[in-house]
Amino acid sequence: MIKKNIEKKMAVNLEKETEKRLLSSIKRFYAEEMEEDIGDLKAMRFLDFCLREIGPSIYNQAVIDAQSYMQDRIAELSDVNYKAEFDYWKKK
Repeated sequence: MIKKNIEKKMAVNLEKETEKRLLSSIKRFYAEEMEEDIGDLKAMRFLDFCLREIGPSIYNQAVIDAQSYMQDRIAELSDVNYKAEFDYWKKK
């Protein structure tokens, strides 16, 4: 696993194969969209920049989205699975 530091407290761990594919995609993007060939070093530096600068915003939004989703599901539990307690004698 390749470890990219985003901050001292947070790191993004990329599998070697994932990093390889990302670097290939960055190089292709530059070649096709920017009409510029870049080497491995520039692609790696660009990936490192993205992970450090953009990664935390994407990560934070993903956490917020996951929390919201889970809170919605938890709120549904009380409605769906709520059973009245001690109601045996009320039925008679």
